[in-house]
Amino acid sequence: MDLMLEVERLEKSFGPHKVLRELSFAAPRGALMGFLGPNGAGKTTTIRILLGLLRASGGACRLFGEDVWRRGFALRRRVGYLPGEVHFYDRLTGLGTLQFLASARHADCLGEGRRLAECFGLELHRRVRDYSTGMRQKLGLIQAMMHRPELLILDEPSTGLDPLVRQTLYDELRGARTAGRTILFSSHSLNEVESLCDEVVIVRDGEVVEDSSIEKLRERAVRRVRVRFTSEPAEAPDSFRVVSRGDGTWEGTWTSDVNAMLVWLRDFAVADLQIEPPDLEDLFLAYYETESGDD
Repeated sequence: MDLMLEVERLEKSFGPHKVLRELSFAAPRGALMGFLGPNGAGKTTTIRILLGLLRASGGACRLFGEDVWRRGFALRRRVGYLPGEVHFYDRLTGLGTLQFLASARHADCLGEGRRLAECFGLELHRRVRDYSTGMRQKLGLIQAMMHRPELLILDEPSTGLDPLVRQTLYDELRGARTAGRTILFSSHSLNEVESLCDEVVIVRDGEVVEDSSIEKLRERAVRRVRVRFTSEPAEAPDSFRVVSRGDGTWEGTWTSDVNAMLVWLRDFAVADLQIEPPDLEDLFLAYYETESGDD
């Protein structure tokens, strides 16, 4: 497998405070991977180490098969990065900012920058100091994407974007994945991750608590169920967690294959049955039940 990034038993401590604890995951070429976790989980620290901006206390990080600390300068040329907080030179215009960054990269990418600005609806002739938060976010996305990097690392990319621009961003990211580029992005939007990602890595307290495909997570996600019986069973199977029960109506969640539920119900008189699609939110939120802190 052609791995674009590898994190292997990564550790990071700030004095006595251990932020990362043997954290490991990898992303192959063409992956669109969500990187999730509550505040203080270690996401931003991991990203900074991945970019060679922060030195790990232990373990290894590789981009394109090479060590990020030893080869960080060369490797960062092949990466597009959007930090969680975007800062630019206020006196430059949006276009001037893109021209400066294209020159710094020694890349002929201004045409792509203009295309993205048109897609996102960003006015490039205005000075950055006159930009709103959402406009600065658009400029940050454009500078990360305009040189068409092999790897995109985006920290909360949809922050401050209106719904239409957010959808445009999703289309651009899907197009990048189709072209064989790899995207790793952190997000707090569960709907965003579910609709966009192929893979998801969830970290909590500096450790990976989930590393799986969205499809496999859907198989494990609970379904909300409402059954109205004409004649009630004596008890529910282990897979059916009954939350309320009365007048022949049972409501709760089903945690295994839906076909198993249909087999169980076959032995009873059912007047009505409602089964909602798998809901990943409950599964995700279970991993978020932890204290908040610095990330």
